[in-house]
Amino acid sequence: MPVQKILVVDDSPTERFFVTDLLTKNGYQVITAENGEEGIAKAKAELPDLVIMDVVMPGLNGYQATRTLTRDEATKSIPVIVCTSKGQETDKIWGLRQGAMDYLVKPVNPEELLQKIAVLP
Repeated sequence: MPVQKILVVDDSPTERFFVTDLLTKNGYQVITAENGEEGIAKAKAELPDLVIMDVVMPGLNGYQATRTLTRDEATKSIPVIVCTSKGQETDKIWGLRQGAMDYLVKPVNPEELLQKIAVLP
């Protein structure tokens, strides 16, 4: 089943707007959350087809939220793409170890993000 509903978790209103605008213009339904805790709650309630997760957020960070989602029976089948300003190779490895399917560094290239969504199973 192709991706239709996407949850964007980011504490930056600018980033949320940018990604939401890009995705809605490309036909996706978008839900947003401002932090890790809200992201987990919305993922469980809405069961999106994909989560785009920031890392640096107050409270539960994106690595912790990704780990929670990918290990919870209710949400473990939802792919997570980490989308963050943390661009070190060790950050990427850690993100993938938490269960993320992919890792993008901000500023996000719109075509690259859309391509990664398009190839998801």
